[in-house]
Amino acid sequence: MTLGEDKELPPVKTKRKYPWLTGSALVLLIATAVYFISFNKAVDEHDKKSGTYKHSDSPIAVVAEAADRGDFPVYLTGLGTVTALSTVTVKSRVDGELVRVAFKEGQMVREGDLLAEIDPRPFQVQLMQAKGQLRRDEALLKNAQVDLHRYQTLLEQDSIAAQQTVTQESLVKQYQGIVETDRGQVENAKLQLSYARITAPVTGRLGLRLVDQGNIVQASDATGLVVITRIQPIAVVFTLPEDDLPAVMERVHSGETLAIEAYDRKSKIKLAQGYLAAVDNQIDPTTGTIKLKGQFDNEDKTLFSNQFVNVRMTLNTLRGITIIPASAIQRGIPGTFVYVVIREDRSVTVRPVKLGPAEGEKVAVLEGLKANELIVVDGADKLREGAKVELVARQPEFSPDDSSGFSENAVSSSRPAGRDGR
Repeated sequence: MTLGEDKELPPVKTKRKYPWLTGSALVLLIATAVYFISFNKAVDEHDKKSGTYKHSDSPIAVVAEAADRGDFPVYLTGLGTVTALSTVTVKSRVDGELVRVAFKEGQMVREGDLLAEIDPRPFQVQLMQAKGQLRRDEALLKNAQVDLHRYQTLLEQDSIAAQQTVTQESLVKQYQGIVETDRGQVENAKLQLSYARITAPVTGRLGLRLVDQGNIVQASDATGLVVITRIQPIAVVFTLPEDDLPAVMERVHSGETLAIEAYDRKSKIKLAQGYLAAVDNQIDPTTGTIKLKGQFDNEDKTLFSNQFVNVRMTLNTLRGITIIPASAIQRGIPGTFVYVVIREDRSVTVRPVKLGPAEGEKVAVLEGLKANELIVVDGADKLREGAKVELVARQPEFSPDDSSGFSENAVSSSRPAGRDGR
């Protein structure tokens, strides 16, 4: 071989370092496919046995109800505090020993009922003294009047000087003034004596006794004997957002009486029925709310001063409106809608609706739906436009706390089942 001639090289052989990797990957892929096929087959077999297996063209089980028509009240709700229309601290108006307590703590009293007594003897003595002084001065007045009459007769006969008659007239007037003062002292003594009997100034419920019998009480004492709270009628002060104020004032200015209901903390038990009595004249800038006052007869005495309540005020009533369960409402691309069941072929169609106010599990429909139309209230998450449905009854509710696994209220007050119909 000479220089410049091409040297023919032997072909290069590429050696694979890990020939087993390709085979392992293929085996793993095949095993995975077999697993998923077996798993899906098992799931299908389970669904067939449990009755949940459905073909794509099988009717979908749903719960449906007919839309109702009626009157729908519009409520405004707020948090309130029970406030007594008047709270009176009963105090003694005279000084003396408390010799009798005539009430029981917590009892109801009427205006004028006897509550306590102060030792009356000092005031009886003062009254006797005032009456005695009055009698003495009345006698002096009478004697002065007799003298004046005699002087006037003698003056007509020119038997005495005119100045003596004038002086006697002045003396009579002095005695008349003294007698009037004495009569006032007598009346004041009677008044002080009457203050020894402490009576209820208002009708209401008594609180706890603040002073015991035997203590010396004074008119200047700040504590008092007992506190009376007027609970019939009673008021509730509650707040509403300022955005609700225009609608409320429109009703107030029209002369309407707005009904108010008071409920317990959980808004489950109705405590009392009343009416709107007053609206505050300013909005709280820190909370954006306004205070309102409702008044309640409180005949059964269920409301107590400073009690926390939930307030519901009837603002308006929509007459002849379509009403549906809240569970029927769906939200999506069409906006707010419901599924309406076409009775002829048992299919569903999407129906956009315009909703009004809601109360509990009921919602008013302003537009888009008529009364007696059949709407889906459970199982709507599986539906689409034109889907076939099978109407089933709502399943009763089971209480987990019931050892028997069945709630006595399941039939009469069952709540809607889950959205998947299970």
